[in-house]
Amino acid sequence: MDYHHIKNKRGQVTIFIIIAVVLIGVALLFYFLLPKFQTRIVFDEDNPQDFIQMCLEEKIEDTVKTISLQGGSMEPTHHFTYDDKPIEYLCFTNENYKTCVIQQPLLRQHVEIEVENEIQGDVDICFSSLKDHYERRGFDVKMDPGRTSVEILPNRITTRFNYVLTVTKSITDRHDSFSITLNNNLYESIEIANSILEWEAIYGNADPRSYMLFYPDISVEKNLRDDGTKIYIISERDTENKFQFASRSLVTLPGY
Repeated sequence: MDYHHIKNKRGQVTIFIIIAVVLIGVALLFYFLLPKFQTRIVFDEDNPQDFIQMCLEEKIEDTVKTISLQGGSMEPTHHFTYDDKPIEYLCFTNENYKTCVIQQPLLRQHVEIEVENEIQGDVDICFSSLKDHYERRGFDVKMDPGRTSVEILPNRITTRFNYVLTVTKSITDRHDSFSITLNNNLYESIEIANSILEWEAIYGNADPRSYMLFYPDISVEKNLRDDGTKIYIISERDTENKFQFASRSLVTLPGY
């Protein structure tokens, strides 16, 4: 028996298997990523709003989700780590037997500004890309940048881009109504959070059950940690949307 020949054959089979696995991996990568990439580069010169929507909607969704899971801040400065996430203290005292002080009295406005600041770099890139697409098609383009504003409203979050785009070829078109609206009831979650924070600041505690009686589409959890910190988690029952934050108030020492 030619063992050397058999060994070579086994080596060749192993190489073919490795090559096949790599090719399958590359094929799967293109299958899952290429449609998304192609969607992102779709450009209709008559509808620049769609281009901006495709370019920025996912970024806004991801930003809102991250900020909501971290107590309303993109980079929490005073936080409690819970499930490997930094969660901002929205009411806090480091003293025992005392109620907390609310840290963000204008919570909704704070969250709006956090989202605006986080997405602004992507906004600039997307509008610059939009301008480039027109120029490559032979348009004369004038782009007047404007302020990006985020508004958290009942049942929705609307982002407006006060950019003015003027494009000229045979005729001149002016576009100045760029906006993206997400179906997200963060407004209600923040209203509930504000109420909980008032109870924490005055009485040192809040009862999640009372909120679920008035808001049957909302789930409210309270998790007590060893140092007296409470993590409140406000969830929409029909979606994966959550808003969670930390509070430390009226902490009593063990045995008292």
